[in-house]
Amino acid sequence: MKTECNPDRIVFQPLGGREVVGAFDGGKITSDAGAMLLREVEQKTGIIRQFAACFTDHRNPELIEHSAFELVAQRIYGLALGYEDLNDHDRLRLDPLFAVLVEKADPTGDQRLRERDRGKPLAGKSTLNRLELTPVGADAKSRYKKIVARTKEMEGLFVELFLQAHPQPPARIVLDFDATDDPVHGDQLGRFFHGYYQEYCFLPLYLFCGDDLLGAWLRPANIDGAAGALKKLAEVVRRLRAVWPEVKIVVRGDSGFCREHLMAWCEANGVDYLFGLAKNKRLTAEIAAELAAAKLQFEASGKAARVFKDFTYCTLDSWSRERRVVGKAEHLDKGPNPRFVVTSLSAEEFDAATLYEKEYCARGEMENRIKEQQRCLFADRTSCYTMRANQLRLWFSSVAYTLLQALRRLGLSQTPMAEAQCDTIRLKLLKIGAQIRVTVRKIWLSLAEGYPYEALFRQVYQHLLSARPTWIPARC
Repeated sequence: MKTECNPDRIVFQPLGGREVVGAFDGGKITSDAGAMLLREVEQKTGIIRQFAACFTDHRNPELIEHSAFELVAQRIYGLALGYEDLNDHDRLRLDPLFAVLVEKADPTGDQRLRERDRGKPLAGKSTLNRLELTPVGADAKSRYKKIVARTKEMEGLFVELFLQAHPQPPARIVLDFDATDDPVHGDQLGRFFHGYYQEYCFLPLYLFCGDDLLGAWLRPANIDGAAGALKKLAEVVRRLRAVWPEVKIVVRGDSGFCREHLMAWCEANGVDYLFGLAKNKRLTAEIAAELAAAKLQFEASGKAARVFKDFTYCTLDSWSRERRVVGKAEHLDKGPNPRFVVTSLSAEEFDAATLYEKEYCARGEMENRIKEQQRCLFADRTSCYTMRANQLRLWFSSVAYTLLQALRRLGLSQTPMAEAQCDTIRLKLLKIGAQIRVTVRKIWLSLAEGYPYEALFRQVYQHLLSARPTWIPARC
């Protein structure tokens, strides 16, 4: 007698005398129930709503089922939860949990107008791509793509979100610039071969203050690493000082930002700077005695040795004046390793060793934040043809980062995950299995009993519940 087979069942290896059988018949179950914490963050901060307000929707409101806010929220929550592609949303559109996240009044989609759409509460990829691919000149007469991004407002939004997140002005802030590679594998506009990275790529420019993102700009790769930084810096400083007129501002960057026009602007506008300085023969000769001393220390101890020298320096023709330079004379197993920084900060504020080891080297944390965006939130998923569309993709990733950073600040403070990276937060707090039941009066989320971080989840929820709102929507 043949064994009865059910093609819907999945038969795994048995456990002792028991069969182990699976089937996709558990009902409406989501794997992203922890994202309700992100929804709580959004209610406190309005990050997604403010970003969505930077789009002009020319569609006829009587003919649409997904508002611009719902589309933007769906895209950003998807990135935060690890779904990098628009294609993913053809399945995610079925998830009632995502519908709750984007504030859908009909989280099951049972009331949609077309019968073929019922049971699908959210938008698919063909609707979502209009956010990125609508041209700048689109209007109500355009055929399909009518949701226009106002990029100038988006560019300035991240500074506004930073100001909202910190209502009390700090005494001092450090702004970190950095440029990085964004590899491309197609014929996108603006791609060029970069000799340093040995690949075709874009060269985005980032600006952070601590863990907070203040700017992300997509650029072609055939430019100087500091190109455009002065204009962006001037705009950011102007806005910060309009709200915090007394704040002390320091700009920090590697040697790619050690440019005369940047340093001269800072000196003329009361902004301090601390930049890496590329070594040359003159600079190396200036710390020759310190390099010799470091070598003797290394030979005596067998451990890496550092000796610092504080001096003034001016280039032969590119600098307009002498400036303070700190040289690090270091000797390692592989030999001498001289490094230099140039700064407007005085020796009375920071001695040479503190300036280099504490102030300058701290910029390495900013590089970790860029890696979070690229590796965890898909900031390098710039596969559209136009620079405009790819810039929007970079900003979608940036908003997802800002949302997760707000979760860190408001919910994870004073917990073991206070400094966790985005992928760790996603894995431990957001990826929770739950059954969803929708009734007339309630939406029930039955979270997995075996979830190992329940105590932490409850702690984060209580933190968010007691957090002060940082944004209040304008009343019409």
